[in-house]
Amino acid sequence: MSIFQKICLVFTIIGGINWGLVGLFDFNLVTFITMGENIFSKIIYTLVAICAIINILIFFYHLERKEKDLEYSTR
Repeated sequence: MSIFQKICLVFTIIGGINWGLVGLFDFNLVTFITMGENIFSKIIYTLVAICAIINILIFFYHLERKEKDLEYSTR
């Protein structure tokens, strides 16, 4: 796993934890960290969303790659 993938994974995990806190305790960690500054919250949410999309693409790329490896190994 590359450094880029690890950074994206960390942002995605932070986003998941934030959603868990919102759902369970009605506590928004991003708003708390940014002290209610709207522009900083939007930047953080945008970064988390981009990282989540990158993680989805990496996930499907690895699935496709493993399927091809299995196809070649069964020949």
